[in-house]
Amino acid sequence: LPLPYTEESLAHMVSAVDRLQSRLARRVLIENVSSYVTFADSTIPEWEFLAELAARSGCAILLDVNNIDVSARNHGFDPIRYIDALPPDAVAELHVAGHSAQRFGDATIIVDTHDRRTTVSTWALLRHALGRCGPRPILVEWDAELPPLAVLEAEVAIARRCVTEACARAA
Repeated sequence: LPLPYTEESLAHMVSAVDRLQSRLARRVLIENVSSYVTFADSTIPEWEFLAELAARSGCAILLDVNNIDVSARNHGFDPIRYIDALPPDAVAELHVAGHSAQRFGDATIIVDTHDRRTTVSTWALLRHALGRCGPRPILVEWDAELPPLAVLEAEVAIARRCVTEACARAA
């Protein structure tokens, strides 16, 4: 669940992740969330909070670029700045998915629905993340309104092209 990005929350998360990793005797991946509201008490940008959590606990980051896209649209921050603030070596896996715009009263909110094709903006963020971090495993998330297999295969083909392009740029 979302939490305020404060020093107190960070200390709590570092402790919890340390305990989990000690108990499991392995490094875990922590995923960034998609968000729809922010906490007035937050004093640390989410990307700095996540980077510091990884640095202090030694956990890895499961970087969900769709969640960054959703949150950036909902809160008006630069998604590239988010990705660039993370330590590339800490990013162990990447996720992409589809999202949709939904009306709530007078407001339009971008919702992480996982029920449609990955957007052009999310693919662009994936390419940027791969350019920064290098090739990483990618998961195409699609949890509802499942399409024909050919549509899922097309999403995977795009993800593979993104990795191939990142490898070519790095060579």
